[in-house]
Amino acid sequence: MEIKTDILHGDCKEVLKTLPDDSVDLIFTSPPYADQRKKTYGGIHPDHYVEWFLPISAELKRVLKPTGTFMLNIKEKVVNGERSTYVMELILEMRRQQGWLWTEEFIWHKKNCYPGKWPNRFRDSWERLIQFNKNRHFFMNQEAVMVPMGDWSKTRLKNLSETDMTRDESKVGSGFGKNISNWLRRDMAYPTNVLHLATECSNKNHSAAFPEGLPEWFIKLFTKEGDTVLDPFTGSGTTNFVAQRMRRNSVGIEIMPEYHGMVAAVQTLFPVDAVDLVDAMDGG
Repeated sequence: MEIKTDILHGDCKEVLKTLPDDSVDLIFTSPPYADQRKKTYGGIHPDHYVEWFLPISAELKRVLKPTGTFMLNIKEKVVNGERSTYVMELILEMRRQQGWLWTEEFIWHKKNCYPGKWPNRFRDSWERLIQFNKNRHFFMNQEAVMVPMGDWSKTRLKNLSETDMTRDESKVGSGFGKNISNWLRRDMAYPTNVLHLATECSNKNHSAAFPEGLPEWFIKLFTKEGDTVLDPFTGSGTTNFVAQRMRRNSVGIEIMPEYHGMVAAVQTLFPVDAVDLVDAMDGG
């Protein structure tokens, strides 16, 4: 099976219009955060961020398959000692105006965040990854991301109570419950929604590169071999590199010509015959 990787140059708001409807299985991306990366991406003021992003999210919804998933890595900045609300406003508007389903929220715990001190808060050691879907039923391979049970099971599952041996209904009336005895003699368990990964220390000539393990985990969870992964803010191409290595087709869109133009770097990431470097916009 031939795997294809397209690296497109241009503003994703326009380039996305060239992609077919319902053609992407997973969108994994980290757009410029509000008022950040000004030297490379110009910076978008928090008051205008929702207005800027909604036309992009409308195109993302169009190209995403009904069974697909959109993962958005984003974090509010602190302005004058207070967290901005632009991410929450964006979630609400995507749901209200475009009908996105806000299915889940994952936390990326940065294991190697820089030390520091601030007068009214502690150092940031996490970012959010917000999951959106078009439908309530979507492709999700939970077994692909299972983790070892861990040593805790040797003691916790050794002496089970009567309650542990039956379905323990939720005390808050949610309808959910647990039967701990189901996990006896099992070596693997389903993970939590917190991912513990170090940040990308070698920045790959990009101001905001994330670790390969981040897209890899979600590609495992939400796609299978031969599926298509899209990163509309591809930067140094981490998402596309990981997708190609995992035998997924991928599309990357990048507005900065210096990042798109790193042909030599891309050729070290992907086999030459697997990459199609395309200028989707004039001036590429």
